[in-house]
Amino acid sequence: MMENIHLAAEDEDDLYTGYNDFNPTFDSEVANLPSTYAMSAETADRCLPQCTPHVSFSFCDAGAARPMTAVRAAGYSSSLARGSTFDPLGQSKGPAPPLEAKNEDTPEEKIKILEKKVNDLIEESCMAQANGDLQLALEKAKEAGRKERALVRQREQTGTADHITLDLTYSVLFNLANQYANNDMNTEALNTYQVIVKNKMFNNAGRLKVNMANIYFKQKNYPKAIKFYRMALDQISNAHTEMRIKIMQNIGVAFIRMGQYSDAITSLEHIMSESPNIKTGFNLILCYYAIGDREKMKKSFQKLICVPLGIDEEDKYIPANDDPHTNLVIEAIKNDQLHQMERERKALAEKCIMTSAKLIAPAIETSFAAGFDWCVDMVKSSQYVELANDLEINKAITYLRQKDFNQAVETLKTFEKKDSRVKSAAATNLSFLYFLEKDFDQADRYADLAMNADRYNPAALINKGNTVFVKQDYEKAAEFYKEALRNDSSCTEALYNLGLTHKRLGRLEEALDSFIKLHAILRNSAQVINIPYSSNDPHQAIEWLMQLISVTPTDPWVLAKLGELYDSEGDKSQAFQYYYESFRYFPSNISVIEWLGAYYIDTQFCEKAIQYFERATLIQPNQVVWQLMVASCYRRSGNYQKALETYKDIHRKFPDNAECLRFLVRLCTDMGLKEVQEYATKLKKVEKMKEIREQRVKSGRENSARGRREGSASSDSGQSSHGASAKGERLSVTLRSLPGSNEPYEASSQGEIDASYVDPLGPQIERPKTAAKKRTDEDEFEDEELGDDLLPE
Repeated sequence: MMENIHLAAEDEDDLYTGYNDFNPTFDSEVANLPSTYAMSAETADRCLPQCTPHVSFSFCDAGAARPMTAVRAAGYSSSLARGSTFDPLGQSKGPAPPLEAKNEDTPEEKIKILEKKVNDLIEESCMAQANGDLQLALEKAKEAGRKERALVRQREQTGTADHITLDLTYSVLFNLANQYANNDMNTEALNTYQVIVKNKMFNNAGRLKVNMANIYFKQKNYPKAIKFYRMALDQISNAHTEMRIKIMQNIGVAFIRMGQYSDAITSLEHIMSESPNIKTGFNLILCYYAIGDREKMKKSFQKLICVPLGIDEEDKYIPANDDPHTNLVIEAIKNDQLHQMERERKALAEKCIMTSAKLIAPAIETSFAAGFDWCVDMVKSSQYVELANDLEINKAITYLRQKDFNQAVETLKTFEKKDSRVKSAAATNLSFLYFLEKDFDQADRYADLAMNADRYNPAALINKGNTVFVKQDYEKAAEFYKEALRNDSSCTEALYNLGLTHKRLGRLEEALDSFIKLHAILRNSAQVINIPYSSNDPHQAIEWLMQLISVTPTDPWVLAKLGELYDSEGDKSQAFQYYYESFRYFPSNISVIEWLGAYYIDTQFCEKAIQYFERATLIQPNQVVWQLMVASCYRRSGNYQKALETYKDIHRKFPDNAECLRFLVRLCTDMGLKEVQEYATKLKKVEKMKEIREQRVKSGRENSARGRREGSASSDSGQSSHGASAKGERLSVTLRSLPGSNEPYEASSQGEIDASYVDPLGPQIERPKTAAKKRTDEDEFEDEELGDDLLPE
């Protein structure tokens, strides 16, 4: 009996001893499994004209080490005596024997390490691409390629070439081609894809022709893209319906880009019959619109509004009971990624339907209104019922674009009895219309209606603020603009109008703050940048104008303003640069012409000033000051003959101009011409008439505005001369300040004639001598006849 018990105990111990008996062959490191690749279809198709290929395969490393398994019991044995300590490591019997070190110098071990390194590099490349570092991803992909080639060479040297992992080679090449494409290195990407496709040992490599076609599409080589799409289509079985549909979409888009609408229609019609979607339906409508097929446009529109979106009802996001757990779940999923995707899909469908309706409405019926009404009827009978009102409002807006204001108003007035949202939108547009027509009472009425229907409508509040603004109640207008901003902080119209209101109220700092905020939203809006330059700081004004000129580099008024600011700062060279650019873009600005002419006279380049004053003469032919300036420039440059001809021409046009006659007398005297007596007589008459007029004005209404105007118009050219206009006055002040000249037109005195003109551009060519009689001390006319008062001072 005791023996049996003893034997039973031994049998119980044998149940566990088998775990210690294992085949030593299995005692080796488990190698990493070969890397595999996963293909994913990227749907990047867009509505025309932004339609791009949307099918491609991308790589992501899925290789991972297989977990190791135990071949021995975890230190437990039934032979342990009761009360003994559990010691799986055998520390009670002394230190554990050291583990056997791996021999990494063996060829097989080196190959395993190199394989793991290649897999790690591929994974790092994919992670870098996911993080947006495309350059690093390409470098890692290239390094993986180099390591993989080294691995192949090592296997060939060790005689294990038959163990080369094709999946690893495929993964390396595929990832490298993707990274080349991501970095816009299209030629390298195509070459790498070609290496994969031509290798018959790679299964299903023909599908990668989709990626090659995408590259050709990006290069706008549409015929070759279509060829490769069709080759890829042949490689995909009919079981992969979705993949084939996407490739056919790409083919249709490529045909549209080529203008071959009939071929595109063939592909798109097949898709709409097999697996309809919004983008394909929209592109199909565009094709039929391009070829002008009315009936097909209608049928395509009906197909478009019948495309199922696969979106659940919005009611599921509304709490239906008092269960806090359910409400918490609803709140959690209300704005999750799935709901965001549903909203984006619905918004895309509505945009395509609205765009299609506006596009085909004038083409499917005899009139735009009839076509739009047909589209509205179709939408009302579809799942997009709420779009019908938006289409009606778009109809009114289209009337506005066609400048048919009466029809627009009539259409919008039909919404007065609709629901609050539509009613507010219609009333807002009506208020805007009446405001444009300057019927501010009606604009104010409809603005109130829009606000009553929807107080949170920022457009309605802006319209109300505008109607108050024109009544000059700026404080109240500012309140409406602020309320609109509280409802929509990104409402640029309210922010702009608020800045203008603060400016009218004299709150320049608050106005500047509003415009700076607006500039942060609309960086490239010239109208926004143009406002803050009115600050009192000229340096800050120059900085703002420099930003403005970067947006509108050809605006002559901005260039002229920059020139004016630099001129006020004393930087003449910079001022000249901007004034010159302003003149180049708009050569009819008198103030710019005046400044440029005065600049050249100031720098003693009178010849160059002539062209600007001649331009001013063409713009203002009745202003004698510009013609006098042309003649004066000829005199200053030493061309007295041309100056005399110009003065004579001025005298024919303006026979009563005393200033012109004085210069004619002076020139004829200096040149010894006989016409001097004729001009002297005319000058006496003009002076006499001037005195008579001045006496009449003085006796009739002394110090009157008319007297000042007459005195300014008929003043002399001496120190008290002001020119013939306000611009002439400013110019005269500029010319008086020239070095070495105290008079605007350099009229010489009777006793001394300044004939020592030195041309800053170099000595002039000597004039040919004439047979004129030699000048003597005696004048050809008697001084008693002329009088000293007739000559310029």
